[in-house]
Amino acid sequence: MIENQEPMQAEVVVPKTDRPPVDEAGVETPKEAKRRMFDDGIIKWLSVVFVVAILAFAVAVPDAAADAIGVARTFVTEYFTWFFVLYSILALGVCGWLAFGRFGRTRLGGPGAKPDYSKFAWYSMLFACGQGIGLIFWSVAEPIMLKEESPLFSGAAVDVQDGAMAWSYFHWGLTAWAMYCIVAICLAYSHFNLGKKLTFRDAVVDFFPLKSRRAIGVVVELLAILACVLGLATSFGFATLQFTSGLTSFTGIEASMPVWIAVVVAFAALAAVSVYFGISKGMKRISEINSILSIVLVVAVFVFGPIVYLASTLLQTFGVFGQNFISMSLWAESGVAAQGISSWEDSWNGWWTVFIWCWVIAFSAFVGPFIARISKGRTIKEFVLGVTVVPSVIVMVWIGILGGAALYYDNNDDGAISGEVAESTESGLFAMLDYVPVVGTVLLVVATILVATYYITSLDSGVHALSGFVASSKTPSRGFRVILVVSIAAITVALLTLGGISVIGTVQTGTIIGAFPLAFVLIIMIANLVKRLRKHERPQRNEAMTLEDIAVDENHEEPTGRRP
Repeated sequence: MIENQEPMQAEVVVPKTDRPPVDEAGVETPKEAKRRMFDDGIIKWLSVVFVVAILAFAVAVPDAAADAIGVARTFVTEYFTWFFVLYSILALGVCGWLAFGRFGRTRLGGPGAKPDYSKFAWYSMLFACGQGIGLIFWSVAEPIMLKEESPLFSGAAVDVQDGAMAWSYFHWGLTAWAMYCIVAICLAYSHFNLGKKLTFRDAVVDFFPLKSRRAIGVVVELLAILACVLGLATSFGFATLQFTSGLTSFTGIEASMPVWIAVVVAFAALAAVSVYFGISKGMKRISEINSILSIVLVVAVFVFGPIVYLASTLLQTFGVFGQNFISMSLWAESGVAAQGISSWEDSWNGWWTVFIWCWVIAFSAFVGPFIARISKGRTIKEFVLGVTVVPSVIVMVWIGILGGAALYYDNNDDGAISGEVAESTESGLFAMLDYVPVVGTVLLVVATILVATYYITSLDSGVHALSGFVASSKTPSRGFRVILVVSIAAITVALLTLGGISVIGTVQTGTIIGAFPLAFVLIIMIANLVKRLRKHERPQRNEAMTLEDIAVDENHEEPTGRRP
């Protein structure tokens, strides 16, 4: 009786391998595999057509493209600021529910799965792909640009400069990472626990009726690919500008088109090597170098800079941030809703919160899949806390020291750094480092290297995600990933040479506005995750408890009455 049933039940509930459990929907028949390959082809070629069309429009008629993007940005800012505020709160709430609710012990990949990477390597990679280059760009620029006036703090008892730091913590800390985390956990559970492909369509489509799934899957994947390709290409352009600015600060080499192209080629070559060798031998090592250099940079600025001021600023601004977190999270600028605006530039949120949340949503298209890919073996609780809390603390310390030092030097030199930032936003970090005594020149070199390595890791993670989107029916080869790197580099060179910096800005803004429809996809993905967890985790847990009772029962020497 029981003896005959035990092996079959134990094998189902307590897997002996790390192979993820697969439900019926995760097993493809030959016919389904053929359809999948056909859909991959459609997605690939439609993506090429759309990317070329968007870039051609931006380069051929730059003024018309900029006007069209500006109108779209104004529309989103005026009518949907509240939506992005709610989306950010939803991401935070769901992350909290997952970490501390009944599914927190669920392990990505099944009960027997083990992590592929150490915690240091894991944190290094997720931080590098998530916010490395953006944080280098804005850690000085945002506090400086908000030092005179910030919502909720202007004319308040709290010092306005403390408010500028608090908003910087808010925009790059916990909420932003929660928005990355929620995308990553949806994809990771879909892939490792249900055996599906690591794509957005596979994390979404079973929420819809069967007949509509293929068409919806194509649309969803196109949105993700466009956000990924255009986001990487425009970020490539701005990383090139910032790297050149750093190079100029200690070599005297002037920025020019040949220099920019040379930087793009160098970045692409390094990224191609990284993606060729894969995550473990490529991105993992570069990310760990990033972490070490980042620690060197922050510690050196703290020790050799205004150390007493920075220690005081860290404590004080952390308190201001914590005290005002709810107010900042709910700041929807109701005055804009009441009076309307003629341009997004008339709205503070249009410049800051809505802009940054759109940026985060757009970048989730490649940050989310990559974080998911490297997180097998983590429990949901460990995953959520690791992806939200740890990077957020790092971000706050980073901004508190680098941004705090920038405010200190700016206040003591009649707004010199403010002038640099006003002239060129990407030069703010280097302008601040030039003031650090003794080690300033060395830190200029370190920061310039970090610009390169952080972008290379972002490009690396994006290419790994993109290769899975467009070739999900088979394992993408190393050569295919290298081709994707070369393609994105070619797009960047084309934008720089044919359109210049203004066109790169137009395309980037267009990509960020594209986050608006993508946000609705992500909301459906979150709802589908909740549905899947309730369907797959509760029955397994109840069955496991039943088997445990049986196992305990079998260890009794006396019959329990349940044996014949």
